[in-house]
Amino acid sequence: MDIGPGSGAPGASLAAAPRRLAVRRRLRRAAAITAVLCAVAGGAAWVHRQFTTVFVDDARIAADMVALASRLPGWVTELRVIAGDTPRGGEVIIRIDSREAELTLREIEARLAGIAARRAEIEARLGMVDRQTGSQEDAQRARLEAARSALPAAEAERRYADGEFARAGQLLGTGSGTRQRYEQTRSLLETATQRVLAVAAEIRNVEAQLANAGAAREELTVLRRQLDSMGPLQHELAAQRDRVALEIRDRTIAMPFDGVVDRVFVDAGEYVTPGQRLLLVHDPARVRVEANVKETEIRYFRPGTPVRIRVDAYPARRFEGTVERVGAAATSEFALLPSPNPSGNFTKITQRLPVRIALAPGDADGLLRPGMMVEIEALARE
Repeated sequence: MDIGPGSGAPGASLAAAPRRLAVRRRLRRAAAITAVLCAVAGGAAWVHRQFTTVFVDDARIAADMVALASRLPGWVTELRVIAGDTPRGGEVIIRIDSREAELTLREIEARLAGIAARRAEIEARLGMVDRQTGSQEDAQRARLEAARSALPAAEAERRYADGEFARAGQLLGTGSGTRQRYEQTRSLLETATQRVLAVAAEIRNVEAQLANAGAAREELTVLRRQLDSMGPLQHELAAQRDRVALEIRDRTIAMPFDGVVDRVFVDAGEYVTPGQRLLLVHDPARVRVEANVKETEIRYFRPGTPVRIRVDAYPARRFEGTVERVGAAATSEFALLPSPNPSGNFTKITQRLPVRIALAPGDADGLLRPGMMVEIEALARE
């Protein structure tokens, strides 16, 4: 009985099975070889990295922590920030009570205004006295010149009257003159004599008044001395005003730079003393890495050496940095409790030296905070 072409299928399937098994074995063998090669390559890369790279896990993110303090005592009247805020540079963050200083400033300004008014008064009086005494002195000098110019004429009249009186007396003695003429000449002589005496007295009077006018001008010197004495007082009050104004400005504490508030130590309404810490801030754009490197590996960390940084907080991200400075002494030299060795027993311990690493510009991106743990990798090449 003919059952058709399908009668040969079982034999063909049995023939193809060994071939498929062989292909599978070859694939598994290739996969195993590939895995072994990858493992060997990875192990070789790991071993090479261990021998060519220096690892430092004793490192942290650091920054210059600035403690803002008050120079003056007083109550905190206003606190505008809390921990974590990012105020801009120059922004007011704390105000301290300045009412007493403002009252003192107004008092000093009032005293300065009074001195200015007093100075203006003395200057006006100085000008008035100068004009008055100057005009009086000029008038007395004119009178003196007039009196002195009148004296020769009066003396000439007296001499003429004296001569006429003498001639009238001679004529009367000889009988040629009259008694009336004699009396007239004597009267004229007495009048001329009195005029000379009057002019001389006028001269002395004018000289005395001129001396009084000169003495009155000495008041100008007194007024000038008063003006001179007001200058130092005005400068002293101006210095006091500037000092009080400085105190008022210092009672307003502003952010010194664009930064972050790390911690606030006071609350509004508290009384603060000079030097007391109020805030702790830092600049997030100027963070760095500080590490303590073993003395046996410090030769790989020269200034300018590039390093790679891995931050524990961001394990999938790598940061680049450059060694900026290497410490000049081991950290043990700065220990508060030194460890002398008086007994003679000695255990050698590898010392560590501080290394400062600068991050690449813009690499931190505001993500790194002071105190974060980091690991450093540098190539082991001398």
